[in-house]
Amino acid sequence: MISGFIVKKGQMARIFSEKGKSVVVTKCIATPLTVTQIKTKEKDGYQSVQFAYGNRKNLKQPVSKKLDKLKIKLSPKGFVEFKALPDTVLEVGTEVSLDSVFKVDDTIKVTGISKGRGFAGVIKRHGFQRQPVTGGQSDRTRAPGSIGAQTPGKVLKGKKMPGHMGNKQISTLNLKIAAIDPEKNELLVSGHIPGPINAWVTLTKKI
Repeated sequence: MISGFIVKKGQMARIFSEKGKSVVVTKCIATPLTVTQIKTKEKDGYQSVQFAYGNRKNLKQPVSKKLDKLKIKLSPKGFVEFKALPDTVLEVGTEVSLDSVFKVDDTIKVTGISKGRGFAGVIKRHGFQRQPVTGGQSDRTRAPGSIGAQTPGKVLKGKKMPGHMGNKQISTLNLKIAAIDPEKNELLVSGHIPGPINAWVTLTKKI
């Protein structure tokens, strides 16, 4: 079929395995994807399938014209591409459900945008320890301290310093699908998933 699926992150929960072990899971909502374009090596230089996902109120004019040309009545949140198996046969306008792509106990990679933390100091951003409160200093408790020496006379690249934290694309590897409910379009992923609740995350597997 295809190599992945895009879902909306939900709340975390706890389930028990058949052996009675407690497993932390993240609920995800996986509505069916609609095929909007099939890309081939001859025409596009690579092989993949483009899907429309989600819903939004107002569509931009280029997107609206594209969907009208394809005779697809949708108002999608966006578009996403996944690799397809060589023997996969899909047509524009068909829907792909989650249970046709994944099954329980599949190992997946989850990619999403992490929560934005704004401008953070070195204690929150890098886990530095506080400096001593005693010893005559009063306002350097949470300061990073020395950031270099007289030689080479500059701050080296990669120095851990205060700055913008979060709001970056990160991936969590080797997570497993704990359960799938096709009727409710829900699935449970074991472990933590990057991003806030209602964020769109991509699940991919090796094909």
